[in-house]
Amino acid sequence: MKSEQNRDPLPPEDASSTNAKTERETPESLELCFVEEQPSELPRLERSGVGEGVEQEHVCPKEVEAPALTNVKPSDAAEILELQPELDEVLSPSADCEPGPAGSTPSIAAEHAPVLKARGFFREQPPQMIEVAPNVLRHWTRRDVLLFGAGAIAALAGGGSLLPQATLERLGVIHGNKTWPKKEWFLNRALRIDDDVAEALYSKDRLVPTYTKSQITPLKNNYNGATPDPGYIPEWQLELNGLASGLTVSLNIRTLLTRFQVHEQITRLVCVEGWSAIAWWSGLRFDDLLRAYPPMSQAKWVRVESSVNLDPSGNPDPYFVSLDLPTARHPQTLLATHFKGQPLTVDHGAPLRLLVPIKLGLKNVKAITKLSFVAEEPSDYWAERGYSRYDGI
Repeated sequence: MKSEQNRDPLPPEDASSTNAKTERETPESLELCFVEEQPSELPRLERSGVGEGVEQEHVCPKEVEAPALTNVKPSDAAEILELQPELDEVLSPSADCEPGPAGSTPSIAAEHAPVLKARGFFREQPPQMIEVAPNVLRHWTRRDVLLFGAGAIAALAGGGSLLPQATLERLGVIHGNKTWPKKEWFLNRALRIDDDVAEALYSKDRLVPTYTKSQITPLKNNYNGATPDPGYIPEWQLELNGLASGLTVSLNIRTLLTRFQVHEQITRLVCVEGWSAIAWWSGLRFDDLLRAYPPMSQAKWVRVESSVNLDPSGNPDPYFVSLDLPTARHPQTLLATHFKGQPLTVDHGAPLRLLVPIKLGLKNVKAITKLSFVAEEPSDYWAERGYSRYDGI
């Protein structure tokens, strides 16, 4: 659909030459009208086919033909050809073109300068050449080769340690009575990585959250085996070994309650089985016991043991864990004597249990009977069965 335009009369020879030049330099699919009164501005696009008093149907831009291009100066024609790709995209139909209300006429008149600048800004830039000195490239290559070689050797050594002894002998890796490092050693070191990271990040000032009494939840009896018979309680005593004094000290529950200040705290007990409970505990701080009965100077660990622990069948099965002294001195580590404001029952480790809220529940020994301070890390019940030694949360 084309519209009539007001055109200035031209002499026959000028009009023919101008039209011929326009046909040569301007594609037939793009017809533009320029206003000579504003030569300093970019040409303005005007929608053709819209006359006064004429009812116009809404159509997608692809159905609209642009107006004819007239009165084009040579300098303007060159500029148009240079801007041709941008103008083609401006006039290209939209993928989501939808009809508007009847009688409405969408305007495609637009200022081209902002559009062209935006397209130029977001246009993909050509790749840039970066010059690097040859000696730098050679240095990087050597480093990469060395790193790759070291990684390959480590991978082979780690994988080889998992192979059976007979396979290693058949491959010629070992001969005679020589042995390759045990795969248990390799797997234990892999298991220990998270413990090493946790210990490196450990801070004595880190506290676990505390709660209010309204947030307390039920705590089930979760002995490792069968629940012991309470007959041991009247004669119960706590034995201390590895003290700086060189003596072995035995303390009963009455001495502990009268000599040391009792502290309360409501913390979460987290079990390795996946459950947890918020409980109210009372007891003496482990650090207070260490101040009253200092361990030997070279001691870095304490072995916490319960000799009254039973296996699932009810047979004696002493339970023991390793605990580093910084954790024992943590302000939230208690030797608990009360649960919910009442003396401990057998279900919860009467008359004294370890409470370490920054460790998993398997470190929280019930019915403690012995504390031994040692220089080297002692054995641990669950570590001997393949679990982590650190067990932090």
